[in-house]
Amino acid sequence: MAQIQVTVNGKTYPLACAAGEEERLRTLAEYVDNKMTDLSAKLGHVAETRLLLMAAILIADELQDALEGAGADGILGGYSGEDLAMILHEVASEVEGIADRIQE
Repeated sequence: MAQIQVTVNGKTYPLACAAGEEERLRTLAEYVDNKMTDLSAKLGHVAETRLLLMAAILIADELQDALEGAGADGILGGYSGEDLAMILHEVASEVEGIADRIQE
């Protein structure tokens, strides 16, 4: 297991990954950082938790579009609106919990 450091939104985080996957993880973290930077420039000051959630949703939207373009059902597949709302609520709660732990 390899250990690397990535910087997202000005903060450095240690991450573990499989040996040989270090550069891919750095590239993905850089992509997330760029999304957060773009959002922050457009929206001004936003709580980091909300900024991270908004970046995750934008990235999920890009993935959905890519999967649908490839003829797949996409990441949303057969979920109902109620299911999606519940999933989004759970994700938001998780992101807020992670942000709280990071701030401690």
